[in-house]
Amino acid sequence: MGINHWPEGERPREKLLNMGVQALSDAELLAIFLRVGVQGRSAVDLARDLLASFGGLRQLLEADQDQFCAARGLGSAKFAQLQATLELSRRHLASQLARGNALTSPSLVRHYLSSQLRHLGHEEFAVLFLDTQHRIIRYESLFRGTLDSASVYPREVAKRALELHAGAVILAHNHPSGVAEPSDADRRITERLKDALALFDVRVLDHFVVGDGNVVSFAERGWL
Repeated sequence: MGINHWPEGERPREKLLNMGVQALSDAELLAIFLRVGVQGRSAVDLARDLLASFGGLRQLLEADQDQFCAARGLGSAKFAQLQATLELSRRHLASQLARGNALTSPSLVRHYLSSQLRHLGHEEFAVLFLDTQHRIIRYESLFRGTLDSASVYPREVAKRALELHAGAVILAHNHPSGVAEPSDADRRITERLKDALALFDVRVLDHFVVGDGNVVSFAERGWL
């Protein structure tokens, strides 16, 4: 039986409109994105199949183009649509951050940095450049690869901060292993950056390490 023949209260789209997006399961949300199923399977059935096949919603959303397009019921058009949706979400978070003081929205900062870094299969070091009132000037990824004290250059961070007239920064990088616990190398990098930026009166407000579902704050640990 097609979804159009289901009771209205069980149809994902109507359920969302009547009860709110939080009331829907991962499969129901994905079914709305898919819009249609395949022969013999409704959109909800197909969504459940895909979630089981990929191992969960996150794995499906972060699949590369070849993996995504190889799955039944998907393809390049759906992949493009998904990437556009994910980017809209990231830009929406960025626009929310840009409207206020970053320090008054710590959960939003965490969410934004996680959306930018969590899905990456390589280590990436990024900086949120802030003005003197701690409003966002720009987010930039500056270094990638295996991060250690030799691969993160304080002079490059300082140079960019001066170019952007930043008064403060929030540092961030990811751990592709999924474990967010900072390493000794992470702490050494932070100290070097803090000392270098202090020469130009640029404060390091925090350093976030992004893992799989967890984000560790240096400031909350008392390390800054």
